[in-house]
Amino acid sequence: MAHSLLKTQPWIFSARFDLGFILAPALAVTLAALAWSQFGGVASDMSPLVWLVLVVGVDVAHVYSTLFRTYLDRAELRARPWLYGLTPLLAWLGGCLLYWCGSLVFWRVLAYAAVFHFVRQQYGFMMIYARREHGLPSLFRRIDKAAIYGATLYPLIYWHCHQRQFSWFVEGDFIRLDLPLLATIAGLFYGAILAAYIVKEFALLRRGIGFNLPRNLLLVGTATSWFIGIVLFDNDLVFTGTNIIAHGIPYIALIWGYGRNQARLQGGRSSFLAPWIAHLFTWRAVPVYMAALFGLAYLEEGLWDGFVWREHGSLFGAFGTLPSLSSSDALIWLAPLLALPQATHYILDAFIWRMQTKDTNWKRVLFAQETGRS
Repeated sequence: MAHSLLKTQPWIFSARFDLGFILAPALAVTLAALAWSQFGGVASDMSPLVWLVLVVGVDVAHVYSTLFRTYLDRAELRARPWLYGLTPLLAWLGGCLLYWCGSLVFWRVLAYAAVFHFVRQQYGFMMIYARREHGLPSLFRRIDKAAIYGATLYPLIYWHCHQRQFSWFVEGDFIRLDLPLLATIAGLFYGAILAAYIVKEFALLRRGIGFNLPRNLLLVGTATSWFIGIVLFDNDLVFTGTNIIAHGIPYIALIWGYGRNQARLQGGRSSFLAPWIAHLFTWRAVPVYMAALFGLAYLEEGLWDGFVWREHGSLFGAFGTLPSLSSSDALIWLAPLLALPQATHYILDAFIWRMQTKDTNWKRVLFAQETGRS
């Protein structure tokens, strides 16, 4: 019975892969935070090693995984040269203008761009897992959208209306509204949306349509990780862990799974810029894939620490010889340059997974299992 249920679900890659690397991270980190709080208390400060694993090894690393989907794919570059050529340039120039207006202006815009990116990723996964649900009332799809947006936006509204002991990038990057009543009203609307979602799920079962396991697990994982990380706990470590793990690991896995499908479909005619890149997308090469992402992330964070933050000298000793520019006008140009991988990632990610896109074959690659060609 269980095997039959799993086999008929709209997985992206497979039941084992999706459950382990796309859906489980949010649920696992949520349970870990709850268990830690019950049995040992939750420390608010991150040790350098934990920071290295979470921030560098997952958060910053997931940014660089986008390279395999974009700049390292010759077919993608040919299909959308203006997008890939102008995005970094315009992002850097825009960042310079923002930093010239004030460092907080720059970080605030970057923080809200990151939030938009995080919210849209969950929405994107939701729509992917609902892709086979055709012929249903349009109200059902609207309820799905409202539920996934509510799972992310309600905690964000709460954060804006209540003082929290953590920030997205830097202190003060989110606008403080001091309107707790607004958060209460948003919570009531969110509760009503979840109630409507549950009723909708029962209606689907009564129609004999079945239970969409990945879509529901995605919603549960998103709702619990965002609520616990932002609302239930006022703790920097819990927020960082739930935020980064629930977002970064699924994205890294998505890119790796996509690359594996692409390598299988293309065989010896790989569109990657170098033939060896295709060999990264095997189980045996996963450590090399992760090491490449970690290396790029470590380099970026080392430059940030050497030039600007000076907070993790024990981790970035070699970068300590760089001149400190934290109070220099040079940051108008340097900070947007160092943040360019993130900014480019946020912008490109809004385009490369659009279901309506017709100029590339990314959907055929991502859903290769459904075509019977992998």
